[in-house]
Amino acid sequence: MSMSSTKAAREVMYGPDMDQLLASRMQQLQLEGRGRRIARIDRLWDRRKLLGKFVACGVAASVLIALLIPSRYSSTTRLMPPDPPAGAGMAMLAGIAGRMGASLGSLGGDLLGMNTSADLFAGVLQSRTVQDELITKFDLRRIYGLTRWVDTRKVLARSTDISIDRKSGILTIRVTDHDPKRACALAQEYVAQLNGVVTELNTSSANRERVFLEERLAQVKNDLESAEKDFSQFASKNAAIDIQAQGKAMVESAAILQGQLIAAQTELQGLRQIYTDQNIRVRTTQARVDELRRQLQKMGGSTEPNSGGAAKEEELYPSIRKLPLLGVTYADLYRRMKVEESVFETLTQQYEIAKVQEAKEVPSVKVLDPAEIPEKKSFPPRTLIVLLAAMFALAVGAGWVIGTDDWKKMDAQDPGKVLVLKMVDSMRPQLDYVVLKRNAIADQVKKNADRLRGVPAPLETKQ
Repeated sequence: MSMSSTKAAREVMYGPDMDQLLASRMQQLQLEGRGRRIARIDRLWDRRKLLGKFVACGVAASVLIALLIPSRYSSTTRLMPPDPPAGAGMAMLAGIAGRMGASLGSLGGDLLGMNTSADLFAGVLQSRTVQDELITKFDLRRIYGLTRWVDTRKVLARSTDISIDRKSGILTIRVTDHDPKRACALAQEYVAQLNGVVTELNTSSANRERVFLEERLAQVKNDLESAEKDFSQFASKNAAIDIQAQGKAMVESAAILQGQLIAAQTELQGLRQIYTDQNIRVRTTQARVDELRRQLQKMGGSTEPNSGGAAKEEELYPSIRKLPLLGVTYADLYRRMKVEESVFETLTQQYEIAKVQEAKEVPSVKVLDPAEIPEKKSFPPRTLIVLLAAMFALAVGAGWVIGTDDWKKMDAQDPGKVLVLKMVDSMRPQLDYVVLKRNAIADQVKKNADRLRGVPAPLETKQ
């Protein structure tokens, strides 16, 4: 065959007549498909009562199931994001984050630990410590009907939803339970346990400093009380109020007495040149000289060593000879008391500052939305269950109607129909055996129930 004849045959095959033939065929197929759909709809409409029965049975079953499912209530509480710890470290991190720019987005904040406090709160809420406290307080093992702690924790974890809004940092706690009051109480207890655990486990530097200062302050307070007691006993025993002031005053007084004694001795020598020793003026001046000497001797003290170094009972103040000896002990005790007092004042100030700093660094739990007793159940959605069951029953009924009609219209000699009938015939003995066993078991159960209720058997009734 030549090339020209082949080309002509192709032109004839793909000519306008072929396009029309394909178009008409497509139109015919569409009409046939539309006709089949209309026929199926017509069959469904004719069997609408049966479809109604399917839907009614599905709705009744779904209503029963929905009523048997226990209701659950959800209580929600929301927590504000915790304040970041203040200090030079956080300021430095904030400066680094600012210099890195906004191109890193939330990844930079996560790497620098900006969101770790909210994540820490979520981790604490999901910890075994918090779960065990809730299980013990609300006796959840008895409520859930479980004996093992691990199973109770799993049920509690499934009933609790903890989520964090990454944009705002708000922490949401949602607790679901069959009792609305218990759901609210569990949500509130989560917040209380979180606050207690965070406060208890706070191991910041301010906390360690506060604990150290508290212990050191108690020790210094005892040392200060001991030093004050020793100093007061020494001062009271030796009449040493202020050694420096006492020494200065006694030296001045001794100088005055010495001057008065010299003047009195000079006057006495002049009177003796004029009068005899029995003269009243000579005797008066002599008595004044003796008294001044006695006062000087008393103020100067005796040279005999004193066993205790303490003033005699008749002495109101220590003598000049004793002041240097008392001054060393007095200065040591006074210096020790002042040192302990200075240390106590310094530690007291630092202790108060540490307490304030510790209070600032503890992440406080701030409740944005407190938990409330839910007024509406969260599960199950009974209306949705009934609607879905009605739609499913309608679909099953439609399939049953169309399937039975197609089965009846199918040729008896069709291989598929023959195979299905053969399979049913082969399984019929087993099905009959199962039915017989079921009936026998039902009869036996009925007889046992009648015997327990005291109803006589049919044979006994006949007799």
